Amino acid sequence: MSVSQSVSTIIIGAGPIGLELAVNLKQAGITYRQFDAGQVGQTISWYPRQSHFFSSPDRISICGVPLQTVDQSKATREEYLTYLRTIVQQFQLKINCYEKVTQINSLGPHQYEVVTDKDTYQAENVICGIGDMHSPRMLNVPGEDLPHVSHYFDEPHKYFNQKLLIVGGKNSAVEAAIRCHRAGAKVSMSYRGEKFSERSIKYWLQPEIQWLIEIKQIPFYPQSTVTQITPGSVTLQTVDGIEQVDADFVLLLTGYEMDTSLLKQAGVHIQGPNHGPAYDEATMQTNLPGLYVAGTAAAGTQNSFKLFIENAHSHVVKIMRDLFGKDPKRINPLAYVHMKEETPPTDQMPES
Repeated sequence: MSVSQSVSTIIIGAGPIGLELAVNLKQAGITYRQFDAGQVGQTISWYPRQSHFFSSPDRISICGVPLQTVDQSKATREEYLTYLRTIVQQFQLKINCYEKVTQINSLGPHQYEVVTDKDTYQAENVICGIGDMHSPRMLNVPGEDLPHVSHYFDEPHKYFNQKLLIVGGKNSAVEAAIRCHRAGAKVSMSYRGEKFSERSIKYWLQPEIQWLIEIKQIPFYPQSTVTQITPGSVTLQTVDGIEQVDADFVLLLTGYEMDTSLLKQAGVHIQGPNHGPAYDEATMQTNLPGLYVAGTAAAGTQNSFKLFIENAHSHVVKIMRDLFGKDPKRINPLAYVHMKEETPPTDQMPES
């Protein structure tokens, strides 16, 4: 492969924070390239159709551009993907989508060779905004790979009038259970915990799922684990013994894990129970000078979500300040709130 022209900065990932970084690099006149193994907002495109964000539009908007929704409430998956595409068009961002970064080679402080499946590039700095939801958390039980078993919930229609067992007890599992029940599926739920945590479920879903369980519309198996899946049933180990649950389909909504292999290959230290990258919280720089993490990629595998879009805007400010000594021109003001700075530098903030 030939080495393409050198740029100041390479951004890996085209999610919301990656786009917010790209807009501000471009506005500052800094040469950069941006890559994504998939499409813009790839992880968000995996969300169930018509699912709603937990955060309000004001909190997940980027680059100072308002996020408008049809009913002025929380954005749907479709509305947010449309918004991200609009950001790309409005700021004329050039993104190398479907070009996967396979290696980051450090040639020295602020000297990097970035290898993709198509070409090789050089940059002084690399910002990894690769997200944290790369693969489902596997149960490693017999039958997990059967065709009627999935780790992803897309939409409820396919489960109409079918026996559906949903495994999991956090937001994605609860929302899927309610939506599939309303669509006419015969839903059951298995959860390893004794009860659902209010901190892990959208507040408007909590009373709904509790009510459906109480009136026995959704059979619930608390403190249970899957031991085997067959084409027509699932074996659960419960506190009372073995339970056989009939199931035409099985949704294993047990969370996702971050793939840190690219960061490890680059030489970034991985640490802690979340197996996340080590970095300086003041600058977002890792142990490698010039290599930064941004967005949820900084969190590692999140068992309890603490880092998401709305509290990652500050990463853009920290990186811009550390690399170029200036604040971003187009940024969600929440960035400064999370940095506990009372007033943003208004002379550099965009007009509302």
